[in-house]
Amino acid sequence: MSTPNRIVPGRPARPRRRIGILLFDGVKALDYVGPAEVFVEANQAVDDYEVVLLSPTGADVATSLGGHVSVHCSAEQGGSFDTVIIPGSEHPPAVFASGAVLDAARLLARRSRRLVSICSGAFVLAMLGVLDGRRATTHWKFTDELARRFPDIVVQPDAIFTRDDLVYTSAGVAAGIDLALALVEEDHGADVARQVAQLLLVYMQRSGGQSQFSASLRASAPQTSVVRRVIELIESDPALPYNVRQLAKHVNVSERHLTRLFRDELDSSPAEYLSALRFDLARARLEGGCTVTQAALDAGFSSGESLRRAFVARLGISPSKYQRHFRTTGSDAASTPSGRPVLRAVI
Repeated sequence: MSTPNRIVPGRPARPRRRIGILLFDGVKALDYVGPAEVFVEANQAVDDYEVVLLSPTGADVATSLGGHVSVHCSAEQGGSFDTVIIPGSEHPPAVFASGAVLDAARLLARRSRRLVSICSGAFVLAMLGVLDGRRATTHWKFTDELARRFPDIVVQPDAIFTRDDLVYTSAGVAAGIDLALALVEEDHGADVARQVAQLLLVYMQRSGGQSQFSASLRASAPQTSVVRRVIELIESDPALPYNVRQLAKHVNVSERHLTRLFRDELDSSPAEYLSALRFDLARARLEGGCTVTQAALDAGFSSGESLRRAFVARLGISPSKYQRHFRTTGSDAASTPSGRPVLRAVI
């Protein structure tokens, strides 16, 4: 007996899922090319996606690269879609998230099952009211503006992507690939998504709940050569057994003065900075397949148990559970219970 709705590689059991991507003048090329390639590559395993490029009028658009791209049709002619993706732009949100782009997005939103924004495309969904009361993210340089202009949105500035019911938002550029992989996993399971990631030579481990930044990227740029030299020393080999006295001696200042400089410039002590850096390193080792013990030793933790305590304190889960969870894109972890009409503010 055949299984209902079973996906057979190379032979779709039902009509393909149509993925509509709205393009417009000034669209960020990687914001739409990255996710589009994920769905195209997925067809090698499941042959289930039809990618349709749209523009407000059906005319060619000028991308952020300066060249022109042809689309399949206008938003009005596009029909219905399983998923509609709104990319971001090189232009400020106040400039591009208006007029014909907004009208086209409103029309497409009424005809789609899932709504997705990449980078500053979140402002288009925000203007439509789709994100009111929902969790959302965008590129870190736009999160403050999104929160200020749309106070009803629960902005998550550090997330790579978010899912709230059937509305999805992602941070900039490469995060769109992470989100597209999560959508493929949602549709066809982790094995297919992992195969797509391998074909595209990208990691699959980044989930929506992971930070856009490592410890070194989260920190402000050091203002003095003293702090910069200490950071360079730590980052050259975070696993070495540093202490504040040794670090202060390295730059010929007192421990108290070094601690004050770190507090003033990085809002952390030298020990806190080192701890965060080691944690990020251990997490990366786990994502790369290392055992808990090996990840702990590589990152400078005294033992696997010490790393376990750090994970529980920071993330609320053990290193082994984290490693199992982030072998997938983690789209389920980024979800919230459904029950609200997805496009209630659009229609």
